[in-house]
Amino acid sequence: MKFFLTGLGNLYDNMDPILKGVIEADKQGLDGVLMPDHYMWGQEIGHSMQRPYHTLETWTTLTYLAGKTEKIRLGTLITPLPFRHPGMLAKMLSTLDVLSGGRVVLGAGAGWSRVEFEGYSEWLGTKSRVDKTIEALSIIKRLWREDSVTHESGYYHIKDAVLMPKPVQRPYPKILFGSSGDRMLKLTGREGDICFIPPWQGHRFHEMKETVLIAAEEASRADKIEFMGGVMGVEEPFNAENYSRFIADAEEKGCTYCNVAFPRDSIVTDIRRFAKEVLPSYS
Repeated sequence: MKFFLTGLGNLYDNMDPILKGVIEADKQGLDGVLMPDHYMWGQEIGHSMQRPYHTLETWTTLTYLAGKTEKIRLGTLITPLPFRHPGMLAKMLSTLDVLSGGRVVLGAGAGWSRVEFEGYSEWLGTKSRVDKTIEALSIIKRLWREDSVTHESGYYHIKDAVLMPKPVQRPYPKILFGSSGDRMLKLTGREGDICFIPPWQGHRFHEMKETVLIAAEEASRADKIEFMGGVMGVEEPFNAENYSRFIADAEEKGCTYCNVAFPRDSIVTDIRRFAKEVLPSYS
């Protein structure tokens, strides 16, 4: 089981626990950290953030964290691919993969926060956003693999684009999907390396997993997809039994990755306790 730190958010007000938590997670041997990628948090998920627009740019923050850490993988849960131009995103992540020594994980999705798309990009309906996601991912992968890329159809147009240096990870960094719609689940099976099915899907987990696996089988890559379970956020005081229960649930669902989260005001001490009281059972 590989353990990824989540629940950090990307709010400016939480910069201190984000930094301290990721550094401690790296020291204690957690495998990765995943941050949300939002410029403006919309109200669609009913959050209670006091300053939802006071955010840190996530990939810039992860680049900063790469310089403060040594081994921990750095990624998003998730980056809405239609939000940025895929050529720019491919270059940003390739650079970070080089600077970090091959530690990037691209969390990919179609996006949901209308307010940030209207503010910084272009808001489209669900079908169009998924169409753009599929097209953007194809362009990103081509730029990471090919010497020169021209793409002149659909939503994006690039001509003779050369992306060098290539990512350290070959053929490219792992792609993590965290979506629940049918088309996105099928895309996960065809193109993804890791599939995170959110815990609030509950009884739908196995149905959604089956959709991913069927698509992977049809693409002759059933052995290429892994699943991620765990939690997105924790507010309760540290309890080793609770974490063991989260992990057991992930194992039962056939996951090889498990997200863990800790209260921000005790994140350093809780990560140390997790490493001492829980991790040894899974090493």
